[in-house]
Amino acid sequence: MRRREFITLLGGATLAWSLAARAQQAGKLPTIGFLGVDASVWRPWTDAFVERLRELGWIEGRTIAIEYRWSQTRPERAAEIAAEFVRFKVDVIVTNGQGAATAKEATAVIPIVFAVAQDPVGGGLVASLARPGGNVTGLSILSTDTAGKRLELLREVVPRLRRLAIMGNVGNPEAVLEMGEVQAAARTLGIEVAPVEIRRAEDIAPAFEALKSRADPLYVVGDPLVFVNRTRIITLLLTARLPAIFNIRDWVQAGGLMSYGPNFPALFRRAADYVDKILRGAKPGDIPVEQPTKFELVINLTTAKALGLTIPEPFLLRADEVIE
Repeated sequence: MRRREFITLLGGATLAWSLAARAQQAGKLPTIGFLGVDASVWRPWTDAFVERLRELGWIEGRTIAIEYRWSQTRPERAAEIAAEFVRFKVDVIVTNGQGAATAKEATAVIPIVFAVAQDPVGGGLVASLARPGGNVTGLSILSTDTAGKRLELLREVVPRLRRLAIMGNVGNPEAVLEMGEVQAAARTLGIEVAPVEIRRAEDIAPAFEALKSRADPLYVVGDPLVFVNRTRIITLLLTARLPAIFNIRDWVQAGGLMSYGPNFPALFRRAADYVDKILRGAKPGDIPVEQPTKFELVINLTTAKALGLTIPEPFLLRADEVIE
């Protein structure tokens, strides 16, 4: 064999060995299967999660691998992703409440961490908050428990509240639970209720058309479907001149009237702590589900003025953030 051919062959073999070694090394990295809804919408939350992992010593691409997948609010796509993660044998799956329910159907072995879930016990994700059991744990946003509080806040801003519309994705069991809680609270206060049921993005515009003259304000139940379509919903709200309350500040930042709920980036940061514990040997069923200790009241004063609402000064003073 000629010397040049031998060197070329040796170089090729060395390169092949190097690539194989890298692949083998990468294959040894603990892997997180991240099941989200929409990459751009979830970006602030994903960034918060990765930042906290880094603080804990998990550097993406160096000490840990993260496989991101996005369902685009399609249940069948979420099921495909969950099955894919099972085939990959990822070390842990990180998702939301709805994604956790889907992943739980796909595996009873791989640990599942939900960063946000509306009602993990009522939704059947865990046996209890203190002792989740099984392979699922995470963080609850207490949407069902705080539904009555949101309604009280809405009454302060719309004191003559007589008819309340409640929009929710009836294809999401967690959203259905919250809708029921809001309806019960409203009836206790003598408020007439108009449920607005949606299952897909195409249902949103017709729902608003049917809502005309049927309600004073709108209670929007937090859910991946409605959140991904928040720009459309807010546009329709402003066109119809309907006040509305939401569960997180992102809605208010985008032009909605007001929100009351936990800080989502903080929850995703905390989810990284759960992943850290699991990767270091903890069993998800032994890690209690945490509940937020702080809830933010945010109001958009510009939107209030556009709707012709005068926000009481004491209410503004209680707000954690006023957007002008």
